[in-house]
Amino acid sequence: MAKSLRSKWKRKMRAEKRKKNAPKELSRLKSILKVDTDVLMKDVQEIATVVVPKHSEEKTQCVVKDEKDDMKMETDIKRNKKSLLDQNGQYPIWMNQRQRKRLKAKREKGKGKSRAKAVKAAKGLAW
Repeated sequence: MAKSLRSKWKRKMRAEKRKKNAPKELSRLKSILKVDTDVLMKDVQEIATVVVPKHSEEKTQCVVKDEKDDMKMETDIKRNKKSLLDQNGQYPIWMNQRQRKRLKAKREKGKGKSRAKAVKAAKGLAW
């Protein structure tokens, strides 16, 4: 039922807040349960999802990148900065239909002007 923009935004922000606070919550849980960490960590993993902090993930990713340079996969999407279209003619996922329609109209309007100039140039008209 909750499909309004406000509720979508609130849900999105709550999810981001959960991601941001997850390492802090985990460290707080560990500090509370500091009796025998190995045994209790298994119990904690059953109860809650364990998220590795970002700084340790980056360190492990750097090591993996050094080992596998030959198997590099390019996932960068090439976008036109003016029209925001990618190489397949798709708009970004965050753009709503109204914005897409407006940009498409602007693109079509520009095409009409360039065609008119081309026709005038072909006929030899100066104005």
